Amino acid sequence: MAELVKKDVKYLNKDFGQFRKNLISFAKNYFPNTYNDFNESSPGMMFIEMSAYVGDVLSFYADKQLREGFLSNVRERANLYNLANALSYKAKTNSPAYVDVDIYQLLPAIGSGDNTAPDWKYALVVQSNAILTTSNSIKFRTLDYVDFSFSSSYDPTSVTVYEIDGTGQITYYLLRKSVKAVSGEIKTLNFTFGDPKIYDKITLPENNVLEIIDVIDSDGNNWYEVPYLAQDTIATSIQNAPFNDPVLSRDRSSAPFILKYTRTPKRFITRLRANNLTELQFGAGISSEADEDLIPNPTAVGFGLPYFKRSVDLSIDPTNFLYTNTYGQAPSDTTLTVRYTFGGGIADNVPVNSIVNISSISYNSFNDNLDSSIISFVQNSVSVNNPTPARGGMGLRDIESVRQDAIANFAAQNRTVTREDYIVRCFTMPSKFGSIAKAFIVQDDQVSSRGNRIDNPLALNLYVLGYDNNKNFVTLNETVKQNLRNYLSQYRMMTDAINIKSPYIINIGIEFELIARPGFNGNEVLARCIDYLKKRFNNDRMDINSPIIINSIISELDKVEGVQAISNFEITNLYDTILGYSGNVYDIKGATRNRVIYPSLDPSVFEIKYPNSDIRGRIVTY
Repeated sequence: MAELVKKDVKYLNKDFGQFRKNLISFAKNYFPNTYNDFNESSPGMMFIEMSAYVGDVLSFYADKQLREGFLSNVRERANLYNLANALSYKAKTNSPAYVDVDIYQLLPAIGSGDNTAPDWKYALVVQSNAILTTSNSIKFRTLDYVDFSFSSSYDPTSVTVYEIDGTGQITYYLLRKSVKAVSGEIKTLNFTFGDPKIYDKITLPENNVLEIIDVIDSDGNNWYEVPYLAQDTIATSIQNAPFNDPVLSRDRSSAPFILKYTRTPKRFITRLRANNLTELQFGAGISSEADEDLIPNPTAVGFGLPYFKRSVDLSIDPTNFLYTNTYGQAPSDTTLTVRYTFGGGIADNVPVNSIVNISSISYNSFNDNLDSSIISFVQNSVSVNNPTPARGGMGLRDIESVRQDAIANFAAQNRTVTREDYIVRCFTMPSKFGSIAKAFIVQDDQVSSRGNRIDNPLALNLYVLGYDNNKNFVTLNETVKQNLRNYLSQYRMMTDAINIKSPYIINIGIEFELIARPGFNGNEVLARCIDYLKKRFNNDRMDINSPIIINSIISELDKVEGVQAISNFEITNLYDTILGYSGNVYDIKGATRNRVIYPSLDPSVFEIKYPNSDIRGRIVTY
């Protein structure tokens, strides 16, 4: 019996030419007497080249499959979307444009003489999703309701005189409010479901879906969109009214809504398919009971199939999902009404004064004893306009942009880990739950028996402030703090305890003297310096626990046109509560080191409350 010869097979071939060359060499080495006709027209070469062709194809698809399995190398849009979804990033087709829209209404006057005032009984409440259009039919919809009778620091109502009769009596006032709007056309579709199907799906026909507004079944129940089907807790808002919460309703001027988290089995996720159509996927459960009512059986934990021994030291026991609706319900014997928006793109970035038409608008009902003709008049007086251009509209994102967005989203993990994460998350809370103007976070500490401070590693102190109607700093009320606490609870690390506190507000005043350059009007130079200081100490630029560097301010004042020199510059503490100040006394002189005023050990913020009177300067000469 002939001894089996071990043949040298090369595995590094990558293309047709390499496969062909190595196959010819293989045949010459191991079959020299069997076949030696390597002419291009010989039948043997046909089989060698066919084998090289098959090897080339297999090598290509092996490389492609390996490449398409990594987010950093994927090239096909379908695979990119799947990998992005696996990293909890939802790719979008088009992006809508956002804009602030001013909405106006006329309000009749009531009273006479000095007692004339707007008749607030006829103030309108405009429901959300009002459809506004431009002259070239680009549609926008409002994102929030507009209550003209309500005014607060984050949602003020501007009131001006609109019309005066021949006797000088005010007849109508003009009310103005601002509301955010987003581009996109609203469409409604109905989908009928029969017998329940596990992880049932529906597909929307448009390839540029922007947002799912709501999904309501035939029984009037809402189905909620979640990032992933295992998440059964969703954020909801309830009106901050006495019938909902008699205690927190006292703060409704600054927090018109209360943030609540509820659990629901009626949920779905959205996914973008390779053809850019949007797909809605529902859960696997077929029970009508809520998830929280279906408790896993403790005897089943760690107990697998009869022929498979399960271990109980896993972080999640898959058998639990056999006994619960963890991934939500599957719709059955119902009709789902899906309301969504589509459109978007570069064309939606319209310029100022473009959104001037009202296509559809709805109002809350009035009291029955009001004059119907006046109601009709004020409703017909409603008009809109955009004082700022719309921004943010984009077309279909290219593959590289989606790739980089998915990588960045995975790195962020949608969690608050660092100090900056907490601060940014405070500012992302929807304004209807209360407006956060400033945020600052530090490690909690405690005072030891010896009087020194020691860090408390189990808690963080989050200091927050809000604005009043004049954009002055104010401490937040309990309702806003509770909403912020509930909002952060979905993002914070489980081991982080957050204490929400208010920093001290230190009111200050500025007195300075300057020498004007020859040939310049001293009063004009002084006015320019005061204007600079107003901008420099505007509350938008003041942060909690930020110092005041006097030399830097004087250096900037020296650059003001007409300034020869700043001969004197002094900052003082203003604390008289009768005059409206905070009442916090602070030793400015003791807190100054090398011309730098440091904040207090307990977090605080400096504020010029009345810039028109608290900034005083004068011209001096040599």
